[in-house]
Amino acid sequence: MIYCLNPSCPEPKNPNNARHCQSFGSDLKLNGRYMVGKTLGQGGFGATFLAVDTSLPGNPVCVIKQLRPANTTANFLKMARELFEREAETLGKLGNHPQVPRLLDYFEEKQQFFLVQDFVKGSNLQKQVKENGPLSEAAVRQFLTEILPLFDYIHSQKVIHRDIKPANLIRRKIDQKLVLIDFGAVKNRVNEVMAADLSGDNQLTSFAVGTPGYCAPEQMAMRPTYASDIYSLGATCIYLLTGKAPKDMGYHSRTGALDWERHVSHLSHHFQQVLQKMMEMAVRDRYQSAQAVLDALEMEVDQESLSQGLVKRNSLGNSGNVDQSQPESYCSSWSAQLAESIRQRRTRMGLPTSRTQRDQSQSYYSKGRLTGGKSKSSSSRKLTANEVINQYKQGRRDFSQANLYRLDLQEANLNRSIFRTAQLIQVNFQKADLREADFANAILRHTSLREAKLHNAFFSNADLQKADFCKADLTLANFQNAKLAEANFCGANLTNAKITEKQLAEAKTNWATIMPNGKRAFLA
Repeated sequence: MIYCLNPSCPEPKNPNNARHCQSFGSDLKLNGRYMVGKTLGQGGFGATFLAVDTSLPGNPVCVIKQLRPANTTANFLKMARELFEREAETLGKLGNHPQVPRLLDYFEEKQQFFLVQDFVKGSNLQKQVKENGPLSEAAVRQFLTEILPLFDYIHSQKVIHRDIKPANLIRRKIDQKLVLIDFGAVKNRVNEVMAADLSGDNQLTSFAVGTPGYCAPEQMAMRPTYASDIYSLGATCIYLLTGKAPKDMGYHSRTGALDWERHVSHLSHHFQQVLQKMMEMAVRDRYQSAQAVLDALEMEVDQESLSQGLVKRNSLGNSGNVDQSQPESYCSSWSAQLAESIRQRRTRMGLPTSRTQRDQSQSYYSKGRLTGGKSKSSSSRKLTANEVINQYKQGRRDFSQANLYRLDLQEANLNRSIFRTAQLIQVNFQKADLREADFANAILRHTSLREAKLHNAFFSNADLQKADFCKADLTLANFQNAKLAEANFCGANLTNAKITEKQLAEAKTNWATIMPNGKRAFLA
């Protein structure tokens, strides 16, 4: 079924072989390239459709969001257009992250606005819970550790999602990563224009958005903050643990807070405290950042480990083997052990170990570029090739900021690993499996990636000068803003890769290079 998106069409459904609307006679190719099919959702100001891009080899599937303003006065459309373009720019920036759908295109046609994004094939968390039942505490902990770094990134870009809920988190089928969808920013900005226009006010009014039950109180009062997303994420965790939507749980009559505790009595005390702080009614009492929640979860693991050691030490003290005459010193020692344990844990994970380092890392990451050609990880301990391979086999995937200078990782299996801002100069990745790997902001000068599997790899803002990609599989790879001077793409497969003509002109290609359009270089 192919849809006609002309708002005046009396019968928009057409057979698959149609090229012109049978009821209206208009061309069914949207913007001259998109054939619109199945409806994914519909609302008062537009709809979301599944479509195919007929201009690319293989007619890849994409998602088109149609925004149809009800008011078509010149002044209204001018403001709507400005906000639409501004929000499209924001979505394009966020799409640099592998867990956010890429913005592929945006355009205006017949006083309607359209966004084209990657189609994320998978199942959302709401559907998974309905089909398989609630998750365990351990599974929800894992969910948080996986999704919180994404929140950290989004907030660093000065964006508040405002509609976090299980239905907007998809477990992508191809790599099982969580993907955050439906930012809704454009639609709601357009609604703001409508509200301003109808009220006769020249200033854009605030507009409360989000899903009741998952929204923080200040968001419903039209004053959202970054902590509002933290509240919604906490409410999402409650759903994952219980299978019940927040609106079905009721509220405390005295405080107005969500009455969720009685539904999750099986939780550990500390994890329940973390959730409580995520969902505090007052913004000032809530976690202020995604990193703060991550720190709290890490603190829980280390506290539990050290508490067991403290109990053991106390039992020794009670038997007369330990001098407990200095309790303050004893507690201070325990706190020092806890702090040291956390530092060691973060070091093992390749994460910054102090608040200063975390702030520097965040600043470095938010800028989206390398500073002075030096890696922030230059002072970290250099890992050996065996350490990298063994840690990967034990479940480690995050090698962000790691120092891997000149390691021999030939034929290593490191798919889906994260090497953000890592030092990878002259590393030998020849024939390595690096599918879905994330190299954003990393330094890979003179690195050998010959014949490597790099399908859907992410190289945004990476330094790849003189890197060797000869005969590498780079299908769907993302090279946005990457430095590619003298990089070798001879014989490489760049089908559907996100790379500009200017970048390709700076790199080396030959007749055997398959260009992003799927053709050999000499035929492109």
